[in-house]
Amino acid sequence: MNIEDLQQLCTSLPHVTEDVKWGNDLCFCIGEKMFCVVGLNQSPTSASFKVLDEEFEELSTRKGFVPAPYVARYKWVLVEDISTLSAKEWQHYATQSYNLVKAKLPAKIKKQFENS
Repeated sequence: MNIEDLQQLCTSLPHVTEDVKWGNDLCFCIGEKMFCVVGLNQSPTSASFKVLDEEFEELSTRKGFVPAPYVARYKWVLVEDISTLSAKEWQHYATQSYNLVKAKLPAKIKKQFENS
């Protein structure tokens, strides 16, 4: 998996926007809330995403993963090299993160998505 594959995966989800924030981070958002952040201009390429509460401890201690800086308290993990996850794993984690963030959006925004 490379950055272009991950970009294609994330933007294939409904109502996703992408933006470069802080000069170095490619952020994928649903309803202006981030669900996946990819580090640009670094080698290896890292990425952060939200996981289920019960997955957080396991993934945080897995080789190549750490709790994501600044957002670990919200159950985000950082994978230090995006190529360590298979396409199938990325499909699972990116979609799951998207759904977790989407579920917390205000009702007004969710309703806008239903009507578009």
